[in-house]
Amino acid sequence: MELDICEIQKIIPHRFPFLLIDKVIELIPNEKLIAIKNVSVNEHFFVGHFPEEKVMPGVLIVEAMAQAGCVYFYYSKNMQGKDLIYYLAKVTAKFLIPVVPGDQLKIEVTTIKLMSKVGLLKGQAFVGDKLVAEAEIGFGIKEVL
Repeated sequence: MELDICEIQKIIPHRFPFLLIDKVIELIPNEKLIAIKNVSVNEHFFVGHFPEEKVMPGVLIVEAMAQAGCVYFYYSKNMQGKDLIYYLAKVTAKFLIPVVPGDQLKIEVTTIKLMSKVGLLKGQAFVGDKLVAEAEIGFGIKEVL
């Protein structure tokens, strides 16, 4: 299954400048999700984050993984048609290689543990075939009534 930006926006509430995944290129519920983030020199954060040597903030790489995780949870737990808010609960991350303008992040999310309203996911971000960051991400959800 693939999802474009319009379909992603139906699932998660994030919008510019904080929507950090551009498309989902592979989604197998309860197995894995692969999303893409194209890193442009025009990103708002490059103005102030190491402006002389532009580097994507690690916290935003983790946020991109978390957003991919929200989409993954939505389909893995069959939440279609529900309006959900996702809350970040825990992050343990490692950053291995800087991400710079022109890079394309390939974000892979897999299950560590998923329950009805909480989950723990493994996220990995790659540029090409190089692992640039990885994280364990814990979260909870609340249905908007």
